[in-house]
Amino acid sequence: MTRIAVLASGRGSNFEALAAAAREGRLPVRLVLLLSDRQDAGALAIAARFGIPSAVIAPVKPRGRLDARSEERFLAACQGAGADWICLAGFMRILGPGFLAAYRDRVLNIHPSLLPAFPGLDAQGQAWAYGVRVSGCSVHLVDEGIDSGPIVLQCAVPVLAGDSAAALAARILVEEHRLYPAALARLLKEPWRREGRRLVFGSDFTTDAEGKA
Repeated sequence: MTRIAVLASGRGSNFEALAAAAREGRLPVRLVLLLSDRQDAGALAIAARFGIPSAVIAPVKPRGRLDARSEERFLAACQGAGADWICLAGFMRILGPGFLAAYRDRVLNIHPSLLPAFPGLDAQGQAWAYGVRVSGCSVHLVDEGIDSGPIVLQCAVPVLAGDSAAALAARILVEEHRLYPAALARLLKEPWRREGRRLVFGSDFTTDAEGKA
């Protein structure tokens, strides 16, 4: 069974969604480690409730890109737990090339917008302030950019009349909890390949072959 390490900085609701999906058999994985960069992260209590080992690694800098030493410690912890994949669940740090090379195309993230629109912090607030009619969430592979990796799955969420940024964020979060386990399950269950920025799944391979016939 695929072994997953999760990196989280905050409340951990997407981590909880993954843990629940695994416990219920909807996701064919074993969560082997929860790592946080914050001692007060709510995700740590969730890990304890699900019986998932956890640890805190406090980086030198309070925010932003992980310093080299801290990144080495995060990587060593994930490898020591035998993690096959890494899932980011509200991890408010930028991973460097060393970590991403060790887990090439096996680091997954969920972002609360329809990428490539509104990357970075407070995506829901950005969308609401911009006045879009539709927002949503995206699950993507992680590269060295900011929310710029190839997209696995997306879900649209309409912006309603009278919405606030907080109300929109709450409705997007509901879809995040559904989408993240579904995207990870698809990556693990279906064959797939990268074609530039696109991910092509097994269900599309036949279509490609028929088109060339």
